[in-house]
Amino acid sequence: MLKAIRRLAAFCLCIGLCWGLMIPASSEAASSKPVDLSVLKRQAEAFTNTKARLPELARLVSNEDWTFTRNLIHGPMQEVGREMLFINQSLDRTERKNADKLARSLKDALAGLDEAARLQDAGQMQKAYGSLAASFDAYSDIIPAEALS
Repeated sequence: MLKAIRRLAAFCLCIGLCWGLMIPASSEAASSKPVDLSVLKRQAEAFTNTKARLPELARLVSNEDWTFTRNLIHGPMQEVGREMLFINQSLDRTERKNADKLARSLKDALAGLDEAARLQDAGQMQKAYGSLAASFDAYSDIIPAEALS
């Protein structure tokens, strides 16, 4: 009989500990939501600012300005990968896989444009710019609306 009471007490203690550990975790998850939204807004704004530089990049590409094209890619546009990483981390798991694929596509297009500018290949640079602009548009569509407002 004493063994049964000990087992019951141990079981109740385990349940109590588990319950005690679950409650703070759920309240912490609910309280971190506004912080996530502010981070998401900041990263979405930085992504939008980078996207706003596309017309400047298009002008450099059409003028075949190899040096300044590479400077723009390695300067102001360099942070776009980090911005997309933070945005992707704040998305739902179901959306994250597609977002990672689009981010990888955008980074590949940016690397392709950089390589074309390095090789001074005007045709490849035009093609890479088209791919980059399409990638920016595709990635913009997955950013949550509340982050853009």
